[in-house]
Amino acid sequence: MSPPRLSVLLPCRDAERHLDECIASLRAQSLSDHEVLAVDDGSRDGTLGILERWAERDPRVQVLAGTGSGIAEALSLAASHARAEHLARMDADDVMHPQRLRLQWRFLQARTDISACGTGVRYFPRDRVGSGYERYESWLNSLRGKEEVERDLFVECPLAHPTMMVRAAAYRQVGGYRDRGWPEDYDLVFRLHRSGYKLANLPEVLLSWRITAGRLSMRSDSYSPEAFRRCKVHHLLRGYLPPGRALVIWGAGRVGKPLARELLRHQLQPAAFVDLDPRKIGQQVHGAVVCLPSFLNERADGRPFVLIAVGSPGAREDIRASLTEMGYEGAKDYLAFA
Repeated sequence: MSPPRLSVLLPCRDAERHLDECIASLRAQSLSDHEVLAVDDGSRDGTLGILERWAERDPRVQVLAGTGSGIAEALSLAASHARAEHLARMDADDVMHPQRLRLQWRFLQARTDISACGTGVRYFPRDRVGSGYERYESWLNSLRGKEEVERDLFVECPLAHPTMMVRAAAYRQVGGYRDRGWPEDYDLVFRLHRSGYKLANLPEVLLSWRITAGRLSMRSDSYSPEAFRRCKVHHLLRGYLPPGRALVIWGAGRVGKPLARELLRHQLQPAAFVDLDPRKIGQQVHGAVVCLPSFLNERADGRPFVLIAVGSPGAREDIRASLTEMGYEGAKDYLAFA
């Protein structure tokens, strides 16, 4: 029997409440030539029974027994059984658009330069979508081509994990999922990018992303702001900083200060901070002085590399514009953090 076009990786833990909706959206996919590797990862409710009944009715479904050790291990287990050349992610409480798998598969067939892609998302139910979710949804849906994804790579994970589709060869070449105490999806995206694989998003909103009180990102230390920061700095120090240049952090506030602390943990001392707040100018923060932006073109030892460390998207755009006016180029001379 020839392998399917797609292998869907579906980790499940105590998912009985919403699993039927997820399954219905998978069964409604216009691209029917796919397999589903569903992992019951130590569920204590009726999840396993639902999966087994589904597998009895649908030969495309294989139910695997996880160890309850977490999502990274469950995903690795599912991927190890995948027969297709493309791997698609799905979460057990989300709902995908009927065209999702077909559109992503066609995109990767047409764009041989792209190795992984996501799609636009819409959070639901909408009465639970606060301003923070709205900003994140808007930011994520603004990232389309590979240039935009690369530009904001260190802001947050630029591909929504439940929408990700990746070429299996690329996934395996970088070592697949791993549990390092930080977000497994972001870690995978970084390793793909560092290995030269290109990433992009489809503009269509093809996943309804459920907000629940039990979301893993809300209850696990692996998805805390500190864990995200550790992940970012870990990868930053593995190929993104040009050698021999001083490092300057633009933003001496709630983003810049913790970033500096994490850099210091790796014995990397920022040369200075840049800020616009006159009350901060001249102060010492973690051993570095706070300066005005003009400092960036006044250093005798050459142009420093800048990490934009501000929380507001509008502020990031303003700083990018200021750096461009100074002759700085994105990626070559600066990166944006959040």
